[in-house]
Amino acid sequence: MEFNPSNPIVKLCLQGMALEDQGKPEEAAKFFIQAWTESTNNFEKFLAAHYVSRHQMNVQDRLLWLKTSLDLSKKIDSQLVHSALPALYISIAQCYEELKDAAAIKHIHEELAKELTKNPFDKGPFYHGTRAALNVGDLLIAGSNSNYKTDLKMNHVYFTAISNGAGLAAALAKGDGPERVYIVEPTSGFENDPNVTNKKFPGNPTRSYRSTAPLKIIGELKEWDRISPEDLQQWRDKLAKNQGEIIN
Repeated sequence: MEFNPSNPIVKLCLQGMALEDQGKPEEAAKFFIQAWTESTNNFEKFLAAHYVSRHQMNVQDRLLWLKTSLDLSKKIDSQLVHSALPALYISIAQCYEELKDAAAIKHIHEELAKELTKNPFDKGPFYHGTRAALNVGDLLIAGSNSNYKTDLKMNHVYFTAISNGAGLAAALAKGDGPERVYIVEPTSGFENDPNVTNKKFPGNPTRSYRSTAPLKIIGELKEWDRISPEDLQQWRDKLAKNQGEIIN
């Protein structure tokens, strides 16, 4: 299972988030309810329930939707949702704190501790999208200009465990060369990309990472699901409007 920005339910959630950013929570909530109603699998329901929970005025209702999302996540054996579990447990604990339920808080914190202990870090394979022509054995190093802010030198090199995500990065990359997705191998430790983790989507469903150490190119991917010209333009428009700071 891969996170797909072209998925109809993901698109509905993105529309809802855009309305949230515009200060229109009631309209946003309608999109999230629609996403829940039209979901066809556990991952889509897990995602939609998370957003529906954010628009509940009553703490009991918010808790119900969060627990629904948590229950669904346990039915999905995928790194896609594993990264979201700590944030889910914390949100549930906050609800219990509002309800002054000390026993439930203790239980949730115990579950959170177990999750953090048992959750293995992503094993890959990993990909990097670009328009640069590179060779097997080359190293990708930090210090290049950002694709999103040309005057910003990046302190990390970024990569993902989702091939289509790397394909999107390649399509958005500056330059006139063809889109390329390289298979890469971290040469040292890496961390979740804080620019996406728990920002818009819970956890790190895009499985996006970064490292200060080089990435070694070990191959090139020839096939991935290429984004449509219409969707690509929408992504470019979003990036052009995004005034947020990049965590570098």
